[in-house]
Amino acid sequence: MSTARTRRSTATHSDTRTTDTDTDTDTDTDRITRAAADLFGWDDLHPAQLEAIEAVVAGRDTLAIMPTGFGKSAIYQVAGAVLGAPVVVVSPLIALQADQVAGLIGRPDAPAAIAVNSGRTDAENDESWDRLAAGEITYVFLAPEQLARDETVDRLRDVGVALVVVDEAHCVSSWGHDFRPDYLHLGEIVERLGRPGVLALTATGSGPVRDEIVERLRLDDPLILSRGFDRPNLRLEVVRHEDDDEKIRAVVDQVADEVTPGIVYVATRRETESYTAEIAERCPDRTVVGYHGGQRSAERGELHERFHAGQVDVVVATSAFGMGIDKPDVRFVVHADVPDSLDAHYQEIGRAGRDGEPARATLHYRAEDLSLRSFFASGLPRRSELRAVFTALEAAGRPATRREVSDQLALGSRTVSRLIDLLLEAGTLAESTDGFEVVGDFDARGAAEAARAIAKTRERVEKSRIDMMRTFAEAPGCRRRRLLGYFGEDSPERCGNCDDCERAESEPGSDGATGSADGTPDPAVFPTDSRVTHAAWGEGTVMSTDGDRVTVFFESEGYKVLGVTDVVEHDLLTLV
Repeated sequence: MSTARTRRSTATHSDTRTTDTDTDTDTDTDRITRAAADLFGWDDLHPAQLEAIEAVVAGRDTLAIMPTGFGKSAIYQVAGAVLGAPVVVVSPLIALQADQVAGLIGRPDAPAAIAVNSGRTDAENDESWDRLAAGEITYVFLAPEQLARDETVDRLRDVGVALVVVDEAHCVSSWGHDFRPDYLHLGEIVERLGRPGVLALTATGSGPVRDEIVERLRLDDPLILSRGFDRPNLRLEVVRHEDDDEKIRAVVDQVADEVTPGIVYVATRRETESYTAEIAERCPDRTVVGYHGGQRSAERGELHERFHAGQVDVVVATSAFGMGIDKPDVRFVVHADVPDSLDAHYQEIGRAGRDGEPARATLHYRAEDLSLRSFFASGLPRRSELRAVFTALEAAGRPATRREVSDQLALGSRTVSRLIDLLLEAGTLAESTDGFEVVGDFDARGAAEAARAIAKTRERVEKSRIDMMRTFAEAPGCRRRRLLGYFGEDSPERCGNCDDCERAESEPGSDGATGSADGTPDPAVFPTDSRVTHAAWGEGTVMSTDGDRVTVFFESEGYKVLGVTDVVEHDLLTLV
């Protein structure tokens, strides 16, 4: 065991350095590189990792947008070791917390880590809190809903938190594909902890999502590091199908021919079972398992561990098999059903090829499947339910908690929580440590309409994401360029490692280029990430310009694809 950990167990949290070899002349960079090598065995940090760690150690808020497999966790692990005081890591899934803790335990010289969550017994959690109070712990992994408890915040404030890490930070953005209301309160909680530094981490942060992360987490003059979304070792493919039976056969045939391990993503629990049976019958020499959110937590955890241990060849899963999958040698990800957004598609295919070796990402696509996605994206909250929640809070005459409102009304706790979040975002409620209370001049009817307006905006945004997914699957052109353009990243006209580039290269007389060569206005007129306004749709952010098309994300409407010629001739967009 290192001297660093021994000192941590007997010293107060005010000790800020981790090794006995530190000297007064050491720079932060010296301490960082030494901690990385001595405690974690990392002799060479990526320049972006080092830049982020230096900013965090210097006390600057930092937002790091880095591709899956880049090593984002190394940023807070090394920074925490150098800071020498507790680091709170907000992580949305118990499985993800368990993986991170296990990874730190697997490095015996690294500072100690704990996870406090509902998957552990009360006695285990109490022991963890005692160890933290005694100065034995550096990394504390918590779910965002736990930080809503005053007792948790008080305990953390008492030990003096040096850094709050928000993992999967895109969950705080209502424009993000994986919005989680529990993340909305993290900015306030950081303030209650005495305003330690904040490190926000995500692999999917387009311009609008980045802006909302900064705003909602209340980041102060943050360093924003974006190191690209491209995973050039992934071959991108789309296979189109006319009927479902044909698609099923094609998926099973492909998986039978692929090098394992791999993941097959499906839309429903029933498909998890049917595809698992089909693939297992076709490949009797392979271990094929199904994974979905309806399974018991212990069963999911066991499957998770078996996959990471190399005991499973193929996992057939819903999107529940997601965050925390950090197996480097996954050779393929097959989507048997189309995801509901390019954000989700990017995250899921990012589980392949993390070792940098070639891997394949294939989408099996039927246009009818997206029609179903669009149907499920529809649906507004009932006015009567919004009015009931608002009236219950108004009648309380004091701040009331979500549970109190749920207990009073004949509505489920999840429904009440969603309705409160909409009313809160609409500005009809205020939140304090004691709960929620009515603010402003709204009555129940006006509050319900304001909340429904927020919900309608979200619905438009979700449907626009589905439209972008359809364009990715159906339109000609380099798949990688279209995918990266969605996130606002410029890329070459052709990547040479997708099915469309392969097709273009094989066509006689084709130079593999796309776009217009007939005098289309220079796309530099609308540079990526620039802010524009539209007469009907308001302000937006230019995500990409591809040939004669420009893609803009409007806060009130979602993604819109416009013809560059029409935009220029009719002054449809104005640079802000």
